[in-house]
Amino acid sequence: MLAASWAPLSPAERAVAIEVLTHGPVSRTEIARKLNLSAGSLTRLTKPLIESGLLIEEPAPVPAATATRQGRPSQPLDIVADSRYFAGFKITADTVYGVVTTLRSEVVAQRTVPLRTRDPEDVADLLEELTRDFRAEFPRLAGIGVGIGGQVERFARAVASRFLGWQDVPFAELVERRTGLPVVVENDVAALVEAEAWFGAGRGLDRFAVLTIGAGIGYGLVIGGRLVRSADDGRGIGRRWIVNPYGPLTPDGERGSAVSLLTVPNIRYQVAAGTGRDHTYEEILTLAAAGDPLASRVMDEAAHALGTVVAQIANFAMPEKILLAGEGIGLMDIASERVWSTVRANRDPLAEPVVLETKVSDFNDWARGAAVLAIQILVLGRPRE
Repeated sequence: MLAASWAPLSPAERAVAIEVLTHGPVSRTEIARKLNLSAGSLTRLTKPLIESGLLIEEPAPVPAATATRQGRPSQPLDIVADSRYFAGFKITADTVYGVVTTLRSEVVAQRTVPLRTRDPEDVADLLEELTRDFRAEFPRLAGIGVGIGGQVERFARAVASRFLGWQDVPFAELVERRTGLPVVVENDVAALVEAEAWFGAGRGLDRFAVLTIGAGIGYGLVIGGRLVRSADDGRGIGRRWIVNPYGPLTPDGERGSAVSLLTVPNIRYQVAAGTGRDHTYEEILTLAAAGDPLASRVMDEAAHALGTVVAQIANFAMPEKILLAGEGIGLMDIASERVWSTVRANRDPLAEPVVLETKVSDFNDWARGAAVLAIQILVLGRPRE
């Protein structure tokens, strides 16, 4: 199993390690203040973390603003980022995206390979091949995270994945058996949210939401620095998230649902139904920007749907920021005015402005999210429940 020299962390040790991991290098004074610890308690908690090689005392002093009142600079603590590496994989319906990250989620290698089949055993074989290649370059590879679209149980079993056609697959066990490394499997959106909350757009925020549009609709909410979880995670609520009951009827999702209006396959379906031709999503964006009547109507309806969904998230979850990500966010390039006008129309005029950040990303970011889950669970001892 992972790094025998790293004993399981107590809740207090884990809190210290997270603080340093997400904000380091940071002074002991600052850590003690944020976690409400005495100097003696902090010393007791950090000693085993330093001895295990997880943390290191930096020789350079912290800025004067955080130095001790006695005038002696506080020696900052930091994570030994390259002491271990982690592989993260995002599995789509036809491709595996793999990355290697440091403990601080910095991507140091990446690979993209097509799926040969969607059979779980074959996919596990492919991940074993990629892991073998990664280990040749990074011998201190210590764990694996895997993100899939669908419902996952106990970070190990794919209960249901519509994109892969999987039902009740013990995928973590399949990959562990082949690689000899501990494996964490998670819903891909949840993994992305965790990575953004710790190292990205949501870093330092108390309430933070992520909305993804692409092959499906993904949503995650962070409150108090923790992802809100439920038994319904991974079930694809966007298929019944009705935005316009008179909206289009598509093969996937109820009439006028967020999925029917916003997802890339359903936007392509609507345009193909009207033209008799299949277009890529990028081609549809170009047509809409050029004023093509059909493409413009479809994308205007999508923009209205996106603005409605963003406003609903802001109204009910009240996040400090909403991150918009996924392969469908090109919609914002051609229809942001329509999105924002819809947001305003669905908000109280005196409500706080919605902070919406759009992140241009690819599936390597989702793979990085899976690696972050592996770090959270395998290094910091987060329970597998």
